[in-house]
Amino acid sequence: MSHTVIIGGSHAGVAAAAALRQHDANMEITLVCGENELPYQRPPLSKAYMSGEMSLDRLRLRPASWYEENNIALKLGVAATAIDRVGHHVHLDSGDGLSYDALVLATGAEARRLPAEIGGDLPNVRVMRSLDDANGLMTDMKPGQKLVVIGGGYIGLEAAAEAAKKGLDVTVVEAAERILRRVACRETADAFRALHQSHGVTILENTQIERLVEAGGIASAVKLANGEELPLDLAIVGIGIAPNVQLAEAAGLETAVGVVVDDHGRTSDPEILAAGDCTVLPFDNMPTRLESVQNAHDQAAVVAANIAGIDTVYAPTPWFWSDQYDMKLQIAGLNRGYDAVVVRPGKREGAVSHFYFRQGRFIAVDCLNDAATYAMSRKLLEGGAMISPEQIADDAFDLRAAMKALQG
Repeated sequence: MSHTVIIGGSHAGVAAAAALRQHDANMEITLVCGENELPYQRPPLSKAYMSGEMSLDRLRLRPASWYEENNIALKLGVAATAIDRVGHHVHLDSGDGLSYDALVLATGAEARRLPAEIGGDLPNVRVMRSLDDANGLMTDMKPGQKLVVIGGGYIGLEAAAEAAKKGLDVTVVEAAERILRRVACRETADAFRALHQSHGVTILENTQIERLVEAGGIASAVKLANGEELPLDLAIVGIGIAPNVQLAEAAGLETAVGVVVDDHGRTSDPEILAAGDCTVLPFDNMPTRLESVQNAHDQAAVVAANIAGIDTVYAPTPWFWSDQYDMKLQIAGLNRGYDAVVVRPGKREGAVSHFYFRQGRFIAVDCLNDAATYAMSRKLLEGGAMISPEQIADDAFDLRAAMKALQG
């Protein structure tokens, strides 16, 4: 009987286990999870979970009974420490080991932290990535406190929104010329800036920090490069994630800004595959990291199919989302390299979508409280529809008709 070992209790890890069991009722499957918690969803941590809308039980990817019913050995609180590729063996920090026929790396990523030398390790300087992070912030956030969020990406803005709703005095500090600089167009950034400001959040753009000021063993302020100090009770650092590639690197696998995989999810060792946030995959003819639930789930399914002997190529249509206050942002496609943005109002009041084009080709869309446009646009992207900027700019152009025509 073959044995597949999956390292990482991530969305990708659980999805791979589920898909493998569907393909093979008898395969031995072991899921190694470094946290003591049952594997859980991460995106809702800074959204529905912190707001109290989602319970811990609902956060779980699968209940404990599912692992037993599907004969999946779940090792909680155990970390993989090394991979012996020659001996097909994984070493664990418990002192035990696991032999494998196929190995899946679903090791995810860690939140980037500020360097310790500028105060990044002070106890009230937090990040937002794990359940412990979310629980700690929920405990520490108190109405009237001063919170400084360092980084104006989606994680930072989501944390800022939850803090503002809890009555904290929130300031977001972004080093780039504007918030969401790496991930969204100016139009989307403008909408979220106005939204946060309407809820009393101060947003400082093109603002660099020098260090965190320490007083009594905790951070008391952020000192900016211009010498100004922002007093704080709590800081949240949201400056991106770093893929967990240490195991792969130590095992001699090819890595870049992640574990390098091909369009089948294989690493440079064909008996080791990888899925999720830890990977760099070929997308649109470029090495790409897709930090999303969609990628974790779909890439894991492809990896499982290939382990089961079903030749499967991964050709994703990425999607993402962010919830802030009463704004639901839904993103389809990847806007990398866009050279034009067309704004199209939605059918409902306040709904709007920002369509991205590269050399006249429709590549992505940001839908703000515009679920109908998102659903249709995602279908158009999946089908490779040739939609022009002029068509999107024309109020008379019928997206639904274009979608139906594509579906035949």
